[in-house]
Amino acid sequence: MIGIVASALVTETRARERAENFPVALRVLPGRYREPLHAAYALARRIDDIGDDPSRSPAQRLDDLDAFEASLRARPPAGLPLEPFLDLLAANRYDQTLTRISTYDELLGYCRLSANPIGRVVLAVFGAAVAETAAWSDDVCTALQILEHCQDVGEDLRDRDRVYLPAEDLDRYGVGVEQLRSATTSREVRRLVAAEVDRAASLLDSGGPLVRQLTGWARVAVAGYVAGGRATVEALRRNDFDVLAADVQPRRRDIAKHAARLLAVRR
Repeated sequence: MIGIVASALVTETRARERAENFPVALRVLPGRYREPLHAAYALARRIDDIGDDPSRSPAQRLDDLDAFEASLRARPPAGLPLEPFLDLLAANRYDQTLTRISTYDELLGYCRLSANPIGRVVLAVFGAAVAETAAWSDDVCTALQILEHCQDVGEDLRDRDRVYLPAEDLDRYGVGVEQLRSATTSREVRRLVAAEVDRAASLLDSGGPLVRQLTGWARVAVAGYVAGGRATVEALRRNDFDVLAADVQPRRRDIAKHAARLLAVRR
């Protein structure tokens, strides 16, 4: 019975990985890298699930996050740094107390806790965590997070009463929060999303130097993440930023195309 449950959990985790904009652990990677990347993803998703549990109140979820942190500190993840996961827990605590983002700077601060730690874990897995690569990785991870917020803006509001796009930007483009509940994407919402996607695309430009700086399997893996971001930008633009009426996802062939281009550029 335990084996059946474990197998089901692995299957569910792999399905969630495939739904991401980027390849979590490319099949070409050796097992010594794939296994910790899968483990890191599963742990990050577990933290998010606790923070999003619809059957629990915000106060209860805060207690659950505290309990999970205590267990994590007592038994740190083997082969993975602990600090990034503590940051993810902090991001989920933030979600319980504040459901609106006021400014772009505040969004960047949120991404420092909710997204950038994942890049730090990836670099640690490959032994490539130095100051320069970490700074570029932070830009890439923030870009990926902003793109996900753009894709999920309707779902985040309807299911969790959260709006991650900055309120100052909603005001700038004449978007009321209730417009984000609509089944159709208004011209104002499209302009808002387009502006956030442009910001993310600019942050992704840091991905080129990051890939060139890395070597070996780290270079291959990170190229996949950056390529996923670029393909997502393409998908959102191709669909004219229609994020409320459609589920906009990057095409796998576009991810492969961008990865090949990144890997073709030498240091």
